[in-house]
Formats: sequence, C-alpha cells, structure tokens
Amino acid sequence: MANISWHLLPLIIVSYLVAYIDRTNIAFAALTMNADLGISAYLYGWGAGIFFIGYALFEVPSNLMLVRVGARRWIARIMITWGLISCAQAFLTQWYPREYRGRVISALFVAVPASNAIASVISGAILELDGWLGFKGWQWIFILESLPAVGLGFVVLRKLIDHPREAKWLRPDEKVWLETELAAEHAEVEQRVRPGLLATLSDPRLMVLSFIWLTTLTASYGLAFFLPLIVKGLGHSNMVTGLLSAIPWILGVLALVMAGWSTDRFRERRWHLILALATGGCGLAIAAMNLDSLIAFVGMSIAAAGIYASRPPFWPMPSMFLTGAAAAAGIALINSFGNLGGYIGPFIVGWIRETTGHYEMALLFLAASAGVAAVTAALAQPATTGGDSLT
Repeated sequence: MANISWHLLPLIIVSYLVAYIDRTNIAFAALTMNADLGISAYLYGWGAGIFFIGYALFEVPSNLMLVRVGARRWIARIMITWGLISCAQAFLTQWYPREYRGRVISALFVAVPASNAIASVISGAILELDGWLGFKGWQWIFILESLPAVGLGFVVLRKLIDHPREAKWLRPDEKVWLETELAAEHAEVEQRVRPGLLATLSDPRLMVLSFIWLTTLTASYGLAFFLPLIVKGLGHSNMVTGLLSAIPWILGVLALVMAGWSTDRFRERRWHLILALATGGCGLAIAAMNLDSLIAFVGMSIAAAGIYASRPPFWPMPSMFLTGAAAAAGIALINSFGNLGGYIGPFIVGWIRETTGHYEMALLFLAASAGVAAVTAALAQPATTGGDSLT
C-alpha cells in the first residue's frame, strides 16, 4: 500500500491542489476586481457560485464516463479542458481497501485547504503586478494560476494508471493480493445492496449524505470566497491580507491529517463527522459575534479546521454500501447535489452583505449551515455495518 501511495498520491494531490487554486482564486482577484468592474457583494457572490450549477448538472454523467474510459484518460481530458478532478474519489476506490480510505481521503483533501493557503500567499503577491504589460493584478491571477492545470493534464495522461493490474511497479503477488482484497470487499457490499443504477440513486442513505455534503459545502465555500474580503476589511494591504488568509487553511491541513489518522485508527466515521461539523459551526458563530476584533479571525480559523476535518470521516461512507459503477454514480450524485452548496453559500453571503452592509448575519448563516449538517449526521441512524455509514 505504501508503494501504491508513493506512485499515485503525489500526482493526484498536486493535480487536486492546482484545480482548487483555479476554483477559489477569484476570492483574491475580488480584492481589486470588484472595484475595477463595479461588482457589488451580491453580484460577486452570485458569480462565484454560478460555477457550481454546471458542476451539479454534469458530475453524474462525468463519473459514469470515468468508469467507462478509465480515470487516466478522463481526468486528463477534464484538466486539459479546464475541468476539475474531484471525480478522483471514485478512482481511489479501485486501489485502496476501505480500512485505508480515511487516511487516503485526508491526503487527497489536504490539497483543498493547502490550495487556499498557497493561493492566499501567491495571489496576494500577484496582485502587486497590477499594470504590468497593461493587465490588472486580478487579471494576472487568472492568467498565471491557470497554466499549471493544462500542463498537468498531459502529465496525468502519461503517468496515471487506471487499475492495479496495469501497474508495472507492483509485484505479481502484490497485484493478486490487492485485487483479491478489493473483489472480496465489493462482493460483500453487493450482497447488502439493491442492484441497478436507479435503485442506487434512490437509496435514502445517498439522500442523507447528499444533504450533509450540501450544508457542509455551503459553509465551506461561503467562508472560502469571502474570507479575503473580510480580512481586507480589517484594514490590511493586499499582501498582508494574503498572508493572514493562509493561516486558517494551514490549520485546515493539520486538522485533515489528524482526522484522517483518527477515523481510521478507531474505525469510526459518524462521531468524527459530527464533532468536526459542530466545531466548524461554533467557529463561524464566534467569528460572527466578534467581527471587528482578532477573535473573529480566531473563530474563522477554528471553522476552517472543523469543516476540513469532516472530509476524512465523510467520504469513506458511500463505499460502505456502494461499489463499482454504482459507487461512481452514487459519489457523483452526492458531489453534484452537495456542490450546489458552492452556489448557495457565496450567493447568500453576498446577498446578506449587500442588504445589511456587514458580514455578521452572513457568518451566522454559514454557522447554521454547518450546525444543520452536524445535527443531520447525529439524527441519522447508524447503518448495521459497524456504524461507519449512515442510513
């Protein structure tokens, strides 16, 4: 398993990191772009979130195509044509047995807060290029931070491998062991689930997980897209805003790693998820009630740690009752429905900011979203298979 991780995860994590930099760099472009283009907080929130409508519409067919043509070709195609690679989660289930997935998911999702931290520092510096070659600083953000995705797309096409049987760097006995482990796991799952794609997509457990993911991402993206603007509003320069905005995401990286280790170590998902989401909600509430002081920044840092700590216990849950094409479709359904939160969060935050003139109520809305996710996870009944999933 260490050999597999060494050959697969670095490329996947770097690709995911680049994808998320491209997804959230508008938060830093907004520091000067909004004034240049006359964009209000409401319009910015709407524009930042509209990306996720297309995401929701095309995630399920995209993941089904991934199963058909293989992760290598499809992820490369997505990256080269400016898509993102969150469908890699379906790919990971073809390589990692479930007892490793919490740690692997945490390794993959480290790219998300890490991308926010890196983008915070880099984007703050790129904004200083304002006026160079006739381009605004926010235009340079989009130009310079988009190029790595295209180049990495070709690297993925050349280096990524679809299945263990194709890996030249695994010994024959290692291939046999891994294929046997995964086949036994899939057979066990298939004995407990209803066959058929429609039955899979109508599974109430998927609905619960989709709603949890929706409310989680509402809080997550609402914070991600407006954190630099909130920090900038405290009177800092673009460079200092970038440096300060990196701190919550660095804490998110640490929380992800610890949550991934803990959820696998104790073989428990549900209460790890509840605690992480509740922590995120409390952090956002603290920030809302102390917006003009350093305590607000501490609260947002706690929120980032809690929200990202929810990833490792959450994403192994679908594979407890889904496998094969059903897993790809089910994960895609959770992701597509849940990523509507990427529209709802920025849109509502922008609307509240425009209506009230401040961020207090907006942050309370995000806190409530994380709280609803935690309560939903708490009220859902543990599945009979070890309490690792939800029903």
